[in-house]
Amino acid sequence: MTDITRKDGRTVDELRPITIERGWSEQAEGSALISFGRTKVLCTASFTNGVPRWMAGKGKGWVTAEYSMLPRSTNDRMDREAVKGKIGGRTHEISRLIGRSLRAVVDMKSLGENTIVLDCDVLQADGGTRTAAITGAYVALVDALEWGRSKKFIGQNAKPLIDSVSAVSVGIIDGVPMLDLAYTEDVRAETDMNVVVTGRGLFVEVQGTAEGAPFDRSELNSLLDLALGGTEDLARFQTESLSA
Repeated sequence: MTDITRKDGRTVDELRPITIERGWSEQAEGSALISFGRTKVLCTASFTNGVPRWMAGKGKGWVTAEYSMLPRSTNDRMDREAVKGKIGGRTHEISRLIGRSLRAVVDMKSLGENTIVLDCDVLQADGGTRTAAITGAYVALVDALEWGRSKKFIGQNAKPLIDSVSAVSVGIIDGVPMLDLAYTEDVRAETDMNVVVTGRGLFVEVQGTAEGAPFDRSELNSLLDLALGGTEDLARFQTESLSA
């Protein structure tokens, strides 16, 4: 299966070129500009000492996320949702997905009554924007947590991070399972799936849809195997970025 060559020269189990520019924003407590091929997402983490009113006094922190696409992140200009006066359902869905994914690897008690907001802004879209956002947001989150520790908002011995987390897309195109779909592949996929995985290889979320033909159990297993291999590589990229 791996000897099949895709339009961009990759094998079916190969990620697009991945780069993570840690600390891209000087103002944010944590940030990363992540690229999955031509897809580029700026992830910033903002640390606030305190929690929303509904969480006050519980001794726990909160991690949430917001996602957006810039007007010219795609071939044709999109209107800003702020100008429309309404945030779209897709934006809400992806924002919630990113938040859930990052909360899965944070011990809220160890975080203390602090809040981290992850803003993921798509600068350029070529498929896999939500998976790139999750992967980059983790790097930004790590630096924001260390910032909070340096300011003594988080205890020196506290361990708010349980694990790492990353995400990747997989799909079936012309009957062949493939990893990390670019836009031209995504629009042709018979099955499209986004998979969120921790550094230990545990699944946080699996979002799969049969766009064309239903998929069977063996195809599902092939897709999950591809995703696990891809997220293992992504975890390595995250570690290398955070070690630099």
